[in-house]
Amino acid sequence: MDLKDTLKQLSDRVLKLKEQIHTEEATKTAFVMPFIQALGYDVFNPLEVVPEFISDIGTKKGEKIDYAILKDTIPTILIECKHWNQNLDVHDGQLLRYFHVSRARFGILTNGILYRFYTDLAEPNKMDEKPFLEFNLADLRDNQIEELKKFHKSYFDVDNIITTASELKYTNELKNLINNEFTTPSENFVKHFARQVYPGMITQKVLDQFTNLTRRSISHYISDLITERLKSALSKESENNAAEPVPAEVSESISKIVTTAEELECFLIVKSILRQRVEVSRIAYRDAQSYFSILLDDNNRKTICRLYLNGTKKQLGIFDEQKKETKFEFLSLDDLFTYSDQLVAAIDFYEKVKETV
Repeated sequence: MDLKDTLKQLSDRVLKLKEQIHTEEATKTAFVMPFIQALGYDVFNPLEVVPEFISDIGTKKGEKIDYAILKDTIPTILIECKHWNQNLDVHDGQLLRYFHVSRARFGILTNGILYRFYTDLAEPNKMDEKPFLEFNLADLRDNQIEELKKFHKSYFDVDNIITTASELKYTNELKNLINNEFTTPSENFVKHFARQVYPGMITQKVLDQFTNLTRRSISHYISDLITERLKSALSKESENNAAEPVPAEVSESISKIVTTAEELECFLIVKSILRQRVEVSRIAYRDAQSYFSILLDDNNRKTICRLYLNGTKKQLGIFDEQKKETKFEFLSLDDLFTYSDQLVAAIDFYEKVKETV
């Protein structure tokens, strides 16, 4: 089993068990130790992994960090663990102190779900304030898995990781800046564009106007970009399907059904909401003339929701445990995120029914 599959299994385990994990020690045993094992290290071999690693800090003797991963008897990675529901922002100082007095080049701060990887890019032997790699085990991306592979025992190379760590750190910071500007454009950001399209003086009134225009333009541009990609994907799918003969008895019915880019964009949004509960491969859709259904396991008896986008108003239909449909009107596709709890509840119901069968 490769690293991606192993981490996916661990992710499912974390989501399933976390509510039953009540202590920090249980978090280590159930979540963190399997993660260390996934990276190829033997957690039961003290020559590779040392729990409660002693790290003297100044006059404080016998200070311990949760785990140290060794290479040739020398600590290379220090791991500080917290309970899974704790906020890591208030705990990085502890790892920093351990890092400073050790020979390790990497530090990991984790609650078993969130993982933050640190090194000493800014100043030798002093842990950076910001991690160069951060990920959520419940929402792990392929590019993050590729970076994690570098920490696997089979591929671990300090110089190679340090080389890419700098790029990762600045790339992540730039992505955060871009996200902040796109979400809440700063004054300088707005002025940069306003000066290129507005001929007059940029007064406060003009700046306020262009702040809204800039935010709206960014939203429209991203929406158009997604739509174009969906159209391209649909076009390729249509080309592939064109080569397959369609039975005469269903040809007329199919011809009346057109899956739109808007419907597919809704499908992607619902998948992104539900991936916290189930594998996205289990979420499917079926289009009908009057509505667009999103199903679990491509099963009509497991309808998660229906979308009604062909009329004058957009509606989302969600089914309760008695199969009764409640329709909610929404204006923009982003409004679908406000119904996350109801969508997740539908998944939880079907999964609960499956467990009792």
